[in-house]
Amino acid sequence: MALRILPFRQYSDHDVVNMYSVIAGDVLDSTTGTGAGDAGVFVKVSDGNFDADPVTYQTNDYLGDTSYPFLGTTEMYPEVNLKITGAKDEDHCLGMTLYQTAKNDENGEKLLYNPQKQEELQAMLPGQAVPIATKGIFTLAAAAFDGPITSYTPGNKIKLSSNAGKVTGFASVALSALTTGDLVDETKIFGHVLGTGVRSSVGPTTDQFVGNYIVVSFDCNS
Repeated sequence: MALRILPFRQYSDHDVVNMYSVIAGDVLDSTTGTGAGDAGVFVKVSDGNFDADPVTYQTNDYLGDTSYPFLGTTEMYPEVNLKITGAKDEDHCLGMTLYQTAKNDENGEKLLYNPQKQEELQAMLPGQAVPIATKGIFTLAAAAFDGPITSYTPGNKIKLSSNAGKVTGFASVALSALTTGDLVDETKIFGHVLGTGVRSSVGPTTDQFVGNYIVVSFDCNS
């Protein structure tokens, strides 16, 4: 999992959505992998059909071989039908994932069979609903945003990047200098920068959170 969000954060559980699972193609093979199944990915709704059952049982090779005749059916894996995937450009941002979604731990062992470790790693299994923060204050590591740290001076605004799941900075433009492109960008803004910083390692041990970071406040409901 790419480190996208750092420990400092402020949000309310009332602003967390727990109805969507990531699409199959975004699920990480292991908690050491990186991709759209990471925690700290800004997402959009890819399937919002509320006419479908909230959860259905489906065929999924994550369970292993389910083809034995006495089992009666191969449709044995529960999966949340509402889906999300990484948001970019002009997509409507639902929010940011708080947990990763992965099949295996760092040793290649299925998290399905080790729920305690799954909780410790703050991971959801394939098909499980992942918590999504729709608003709050969060510290984003470099893997969560595009562009140089100079684009994120306090007060600058943020919008979705052209790279799915990330944000990018947008500085305010004087009214006299506004262009059509700037006006379009203004409509994409859903948060702003509170501050920036950089962590460096001290001594022989590498800091887990080394690198640039930004503290942002966002509200995807605005």
